[in-house]
Amino acid sequence: MHAHFAQPHQAAAAAAVAAAMAVSNTSSTSSTSEAHALTPVHHTATKTEWMEAIEQQRLERSTLNRLIINYLVTEGFKEAAEKFAEEAGISLNNVDLTSLDERLRIREAIESGRIQEAISLINTKAPELLDQNRQLAFHLKQQHLIELIRSNLIDEALTYAQIHLAEFAEEEIKMRQELEKTMALLVFDKPLESPYGYLMQISHRQQVANEINSALLIYQNDESESDLSMLVRMATYMQEKLDNKQLRYPKLVDIAGGKLEDS
Repeated sequence: MHAHFAQPHQAAAAAAVAAAMAVSNTSSTSSTSEAHALTPVHHTATKTEWMEAIEQQRLERSTLNRLIINYLVTEGFKEAAEKFAEEAGISLNNVDLTSLDERLRIREAIESGRIQEAISLINTKAPELLDQNRQLAFHLKQQHLIELIRSNLIDEALTYAQIHLAEFAEEEIKMRQELEKTMALLVFDKPLESPYGYLMQISHRQQVANEINSALLIYQNDESESDLSMLVRMATYMQEKLDNKQLRYPKLVDIAGGKLEDS
């Protein structure tokens, strides 16, 4: 399990550092101290040079383990977090497992299409959240409407939309447009194959679940994004900066596998 997690995560973290170094070294405004601290990466870097720069950014095993645990806990993967902590010899005493369990139950309810159950759980854990975040409330109710359409409960879907979603459509044009797309599913005999079929994909449930998970973390004053996710975004951003400078370098093309394309 160590190898499965560590190599891709190390590649993402190290690639972010290497990309940052490359951007810094192509900037004419870099200070003398910064230039001295950073290992030079040429304007056109070969894969060998790039890998040498990455190899110099050594990450301790404890740092990698912390990144992995942070990711698993933040995303709500309790069983995986406990298993990894056991294998890595890490204590989870400082992790609020009760809160993690609650977020996990909410995620599982949404990803299973049990939206009303999820709403009830959210209101118990964070009573003010849906009142304070109208967009979040809309997306949950929109997802429940989608589940009614999926079950071919047409009359119930129409009634639900009128009672629970019409007010959102009156407030904001974007919500109205999203509701119109959802209601358009009723026109098609095979809504999954319609232009708006993406709303009925499992990935849409997961999108809503991720949105709720992030909002709950913020509500309980925790970070809404894992450190690893931020590193991945950093690596992507830095690579975009290098692309904008029209520089050739071995791009990180497969984060899951930690693979670089040849320069």
